[in-house]
Amino acid sequence: MNDDPSFDDEIAPESKSARKRQMHALQDLGEQLVSLSPAQLAKLDIDNETLIDSVLLAQRISHRSGKRRQMQFIGKLMRNVDAEQIAVALDELHETSRKAKAVEHVVEGARDALLLRGDDAIGEVLSIWPNGDRQLIRQLSRSANDERVKNAPPVSARKLFRYLRSLADESSDD
Repeated sequence: MNDDPSFDDEIAPESKSARKRQMHALQDLGEQLVSLSPAQLAKLDIDNETLIDSVLLAQRISHRSGKRRQMQFIGKLMRNVDAEQIAVALDELHETSRKAKAVEHVVEGARDALLLRGDDAIGEVLSIWPNGDRQLIRQLSRSANDERVKNAPPVSARKLFRYLRSLADESSDD
């Protein structure tokens, strides 16, 4: 089409729409940063101090248009950092959170099984966590059931949950 030898079809300039999509993606990544707690934000190891300060400021802004402008500014700052590294770190952070929730659900299920079925469920719990103390689990399970019958505060149920969670933490460390 073009007879000019200096024209190269392979190095076409990026379209305005493509640039806008990239900028919106960076702004969305910035919104994910704003949704994090300060402790989670510190775990991400972001070198750009201005970006961190802007994210913390955006967390404090409550006015809609001010927050929108701050999010656009964060999107602009995101152009100068390694967004891929931040996205990977965010994914790892969310994965850790998902794993912790899954472990919590397993522990809750084991506790509920012990409270509902009593001694029959101890074998199942010990198959999940073989290093558990059968006698302690039985004792806590029985006293939790006694407390439930007497409408007493569930002190033993909480102790049982904490013990099962410690077993889960020990097995995940191995």
